[in-house]
Amino acid sequence: MHMHNIIDYGAHRNSPEPSTEAIRAAIAAASAAGGGTVYVPAGTFRTGAIFLKDHIELRLSPGAVLSFTTDPGDYPAVESRWEGVRRQVHASCIFGKDLVNVSITGSGTLEGNGQAWWDLFRNRRQELEYPRPKLISFDGCSRVTIKDVMLRNSPSWTINPIRCNDVTIDNVSIWNPADSPNTDGIDPESCSNVRISNCHIDVGDDCIAIKSGTEDTQERVPCENIAIANCTMIHGHGGVVLGSEMSGDIRNVAITNCIFKQTDRGIRLKSRRGRGGTVEDVRVSNIVMEDVICPFIMNLYYFCGPRGKDKYVWDKRPYPVTEETPTFRRIHFANITARNVHAAAGFLYGLAERYVSEVTFTDIDVSMAEQAIPGKPAMMAGIEDMNNRGFYLGNVRDVQFRHVTVENHEGPAFYIENGDNVEVSGCRSRNTRKPEKLVEQVTAAPPEPELSETET
Repeated sequence: MHMHNIIDYGAHRNSPEPSTEAIRAAIAAASAAGGGTVYVPAGTFRTGAIFLKDHIELRLSPGAVLSFTTDPGDYPAVESRWEGVRRQVHASCIFGKDLVNVSITGSGTLEGNGQAWWDLFRNRRQELEYPRPKLISFDGCSRVTIKDVMLRNSPSWTINPIRCNDVTIDNVSIWNPADSPNTDGIDPESCSNVRISNCHIDVGDDCIAIKSGTEDTQERVPCENIAIANCTMIHGHGGVVLGSEMSGDIRNVAITNCIFKQTDRGIRLKSRRGRGGTVEDVRVSNIVMEDVICPFIMNLYYFCGPRGKDKYVWDKRPYPVTEETPTFRRIHFANITARNVHAAAGFLYGLAERYVSEVTFTDIDVSMAEQAIPGKPAMMAGIEDMNNRGFYLGNVRDVQFRHVTVENHEGPAFYIENGDNVEVSGCRSRNTRKPEKLVEQVTAAPPEPELSETET
């Protein structure tokens, strides 16, 4: 097998001079030969955006660092997606479009040098002509492999396959500072047949987020057949998040054998009116969480993002069901431990016109924090800060709790507002400071319509 060593094409080790052209030349030579391995030896190589081609493996030797420049001119505009919508974006540090059989391997490092981009985004956003580069993004590719590499300081999302099929992400370590903006770990978007395993993710936003575009995305492509296993996730805003971009549907997701620590929220499903789409057939098992605000969230009144403050997003009265009404159903949680939980054991809130349905919690142990910090379990209007609450359910149907223990909570372990066929069996409270009934069910009338200024 012929290796194309970037040194042979003029790359300079440990030099301030970028080796961008040398790396591109090595990729072009491998491509001309029908494919092959582009090899990065030990040492630090500065570079701008790298564009892969079919049948190319970019292999980083142990000790190799590709250190990406911070000049926006080194990341030309390409057409791709940003936050679910197709548009011009800065090319990712490593980018490929409509490719077959591409891989990034080896135990070297991709250094995104994101600080300059984060500062630009925070303080001089008007100077950003296009959305920031991602560290790795493939768009419309098939047979994609990312394996064994260390990814650091991504300018924005770290790994973002879009409309890809047959994706393997294995034994990858991702580190972005906990306060860095929008530095999600791995975000498969409108992809099918994705395996994410054995990764360690410590980031400033969602560790893993599964997406399929917003209502503004013309091509509705589902994200489906996603397996996530054996990952450790630290910090960030969520362990595994589904949505809120889910207009193309998200289905057939299995999440197992993972540890979440200080990930703000654990398993988090979020959407709102206007998005349409369905999240269904999700199985979550064998998870341990520690020090999270809320372990389980399904929120259909999510108010972040464009138009999120509009009345149709926050109004708790039923609206007509249309193709713009999103659906969460057939979501199953089993064999999960969550310790040192702050706000609530779980928060499920469906739409008044379409309840969250067919949800099971089996063999779950949630222990609320002794020194809980009050917080909002979900991003929605009209919700107060809470602490040490049990499961808080609103607008749900066909929900079963079996062998669920809630420890050190205040108020009922299961508070259900507008619940239809909710079954609680073999569940218990432990070490509760204010012993109250285990289950409280209420039927709440929707709030009176607010008078607009024109009506008064």
